[in-house]
Amino acid sequence: MTETTSGPARGSRAKGGKVAKGLRIERIHTTPGVHPYDEVEWERRDVVMTNWRDGSVNFEQRGVEFPAFWSVNATNIVTSKYFRGAVGTPQRENSLKQLIDRVVKTYRAAGEEHGYFASPEDAEIFEHELAHAVLHQIFSFNSPVWFNVGTTQPQQVSACFILSVDDSMESILDWYKEEGMIFKGGSGAGLNLSRIRSSKELLSSGGNASGPVSFMRGADASAGTIKSGGATRRAAKMVVLDVDHPDVEAFIETKVKEEEKIRALRDAGFDMDLGGDDITSVQYQNANNSVRVTDAFMKAVETGSKFPLRGRMTGEVVDEVDAKALFRKMAEAAHVCADPGIQYDDTINHWHTSPESGRITASNPCSEYMHLDNSSCNLASLNLMKFLRDDDEGHQSFDAERFAKVVELVITAMDISICFADFPTEKIGETTRAFRQLGIGYANLGALLMATGHAYDSDGGRALAGSITSLMTGTSYRRSAELAGVVGPYEGYARNSDAHNRVMRQHSGANDLARRADDLDTPVWAAATEAWQDVLRLGKKHGFRNAQASVLAPTGTIGLMMDCDTTGVEPDLALVKFKKLVGGGSMQIVNNTVPKALKRLGYPAEQVEAIVEHIAEHGNIVDAPGLRPEHYDVFDCAMGERSISPMGHVRMMAAAQPFLSGAISKTVNMPASSTVEDVEEIYLQGWKLGTKALAVYVENSKVGQPLSAKRKEEKAEPEKVVEYRAVRQRLPKGRPGITTSFTVGGAEGYMTANSYPDDGLGEVFLKMSKQGSTLAGMMDAFSIAVSVGLQYGVPLETYVSKFTNMRFEPAGMTDDPDVRMAQSIVDYIFRRLALDFLPFETRSALGIHSASERQRHLETGSYEPSEEELDVEGLAQSAPKAETVREAKEKAKEEAKAEGVSESQAPVPAPGGAHNSTELMEMQLGLNADAPLCFSCGTKMRRAGSCYLCEGCGSTSGCS
Repeated sequence: MTETTSGPARGSRAKGGKVAKGLRIERIHTTPGVHPYDEVEWERRDVVMTNWRDGSVNFEQRGVEFPAFWSVNATNIVTSKYFRGAVGTPQRENSLKQLIDRVVKTYRAAGEEHGYFASPEDAEIFEHELAHAVLHQIFSFNSPVWFNVGTTQPQQVSACFILSVDDSMESILDWYKEEGMIFKGGSGAGLNLSRIRSSKELLSSGGNASGPVSFMRGADASAGTIKSGGATRRAAKMVVLDVDHPDVEAFIETKVKEEEKIRALRDAGFDMDLGGDDITSVQYQNANNSVRVTDAFMKAVETGSKFPLRGRMTGEVVDEVDAKALFRKMAEAAHVCADPGIQYDDTINHWHTSPESGRITASNPCSEYMHLDNSSCNLASLNLMKFLRDDDEGHQSFDAERFAKVVELVITAMDISICFADFPTEKIGETTRAFRQLGIGYANLGALLMATGHAYDSDGGRALAGSITSLMTGTSYRRSAELAGVVGPYEGYARNSDAHNRVMRQHSGANDLARRADDLDTPVWAAATEAWQDVLRLGKKHGFRNAQASVLAPTGTIGLMMDCDTTGVEPDLALVKFKKLVGGGSMQIVNNTVPKALKRLGYPAEQVEAIVEHIAEHGNIVDAPGLRPEHYDVFDCAMGERSISPMGHVRMMAAAQPFLSGAISKTVNMPASSTVEDVEEIYLQGWKLGTKALAVYVENSKVGQPLSAKRKEEKAEPEKVVEYRAVRQRLPKGRPGITTSFTVGGAEGYMTANSYPDDGLGEVFLKMSKQGSTLAGMMDAFSIAVSVGLQYGVPLETYVSKFTNMRFEPAGMTDDPDVRMAQSIVDYIFRRLALDFLPFETRSALGIHSASERQRHLETGSYEPSEEELDVEGLAQSAPKAETVREAKEKAKEEAKAEGVSESQAPVPAPGGAHNSTELMEMQLGLNADAPLCFSCGTKMRRAGSCYLCEGCGSTSGCS
């Protein structure tokens, strides 16, 4: 790398007016002579993470050091995911200071070694500013940085990879190997298979070619094996095929046929949960599939024309298809199984900065990184809520100046990382070092929009999102041009300079034409306009250090590290969130964005309090006292009674896309009532609005969810001998009973179990919440039959052995800590009855234990209680009285105050069955989030871009 001398430039000023070598780094947040660590209060915490399904401890590290203002969740995730060294050894990291120092000092040393800084003083400012920004959750690098940088293992900093494959067996086998190595390292990869000749073409030997779809089977099996042999997360991969490939119809139908297979095998009694014994017979489940369409194809769809499919070797037309019919097949497949997604080839390559070095043919698994084959991208994301300012009079503004300075700092660090980074293959290393692709992005957009009184699906919301995105990318390229003046442009720039500068003009032009909406976005647009003018001027003078600068990634685990309410470009999930407490408890609070939004909309403090109380009780804003209907849409969320329309998601993507180098990781969620025509319209509008890629998911469409964590059925005990009683023993008029409320897979119900005064269970009444439904009627009839059987002498253990493990819907998570998972309502009922009425020895033989007994087994190796624990009567006499609702709320407010949560957020104790915000939302709103369960901790995940994220432990189902 050749260092160049640069004249004065913004962010790279020369001391004393002299020309300087290296960047002059400005202070943003830090104070000279004071280390960022010395400006915050630190405390020691214990991190103990459990699996809610069986009570087992997944991770434990005590006495870790974190800032007092960090949440319990962020502390848990960073400790368990990012601290290096074996737990329990002196080498194990035990403080956030150690983690930040390990990474930040590595970046500083590399920057000094490669001539990025004008002086040691600038290097120190860089280190302190970077440490401060991470410490205060202003931004975060992507996970591989925290995993690898500063350790003895390879210094991999990228999470996103694009591979390539040619039409030869050697290349195909290289594909399998390279993909496997990337999966083994916990990352994801994508590639385009369109160079492989179709099954309709001949081999040189004269036989028919296998076609890319057949080779997908081998890659899918490889990915599945690596996944099951390593971590529990799915292997993240993307497979793309061009729309003019002769095998495109077979490609579209691959997952549809497998979905039919899953249904048939499931109905036949096979275990088709992901991770089950029989799911391995299903193919193509480890990849996201996308069809790469052209403008010519989309125009043919509009006109109903024929579209040619071309041979891979000669380019000659092999077949012609009806474009509209092929498009319909894509929509039908996506409607059934969410695949294939769609990528718009001409749009993608219209914004390509390096076309002379090759076309963009594919993306990473989550679809946000799109650039040359055999390349990678390292990511970082900024927390937008950290830049929202409230002045003394209650007015809000977005701090565009400070935002731009942080972007400059982060882009500088990201570019430095390429100097020392390691890569999974030599080809990827060569391409990445030659083009230096970066992917800066942001999180918490949904929270920012709500807090500023903007509906997610509104002109004002889109204008603010567009302005911030434009400022981010414009500032990134301005710093890239400044870096080019200091340490030289990227190697591929000379060949692609005309195209790169053309794309910069396109971004600048889109910025000039964008609509300004209000007092919040207008100043941001002005700052963005200035940045793009600098980009055009400095780029012409110095060139650019980076071929790519920005993307919008899912921000899964790092979003939790930054305590973000929303991930990437996504809206808020719901208005009430789950919060863990330092003392080990939990509470539910109304999102902090809600009172901010109400204040922005002009509501007085007493009305804000009343509305927040309503949301805390009902989970939504419908009929909230004093809330004007025209403001309802500000509080629309991803799920619930008022959810954002599918086109609202597409329009938000279109607002940000012209100001991004790459693309956006986002799935357009569609309600279960959506039709194939609705999917077609989404795909058509995505093209017309200028997005680069889209994927849809119709609720409840897939049979097997990714990462389904239902436990395998246990073998039922042999039927016991039934003692026959010819005479029915009726219960007396007054009898003791227990009433239990329960939730199974989102279905609510009540069970009343009445006993003989001295002879055990005698009757059961079951009431489901939806009276008059078929399920409620069947439960009434079933409870009568069971009650009569009990009164004729059928032992309860016989019912338990017969009905536990019976599987049918609704099934899944329950709100009962003793029975975390149920295969059906009947399975839950008889497990609960066994725990309440059967002696320990009887139910233990049936494999039914309480949560405390399972915990005891983990600690002592035995489920059986000790003699002290068997003194039930003594324990009952010494037990404290149950808290009233009022007392519980007051206690929650005290805990909230200690946690720094405002009383205006209406904290109340979290329901016992909720372990994260998704489960809390399901319980409050009475709906199913339609998301998989986390393999690691058993809680329900939530969507983050095109992936799923576990809010409890930070695990993801993709490459983020």
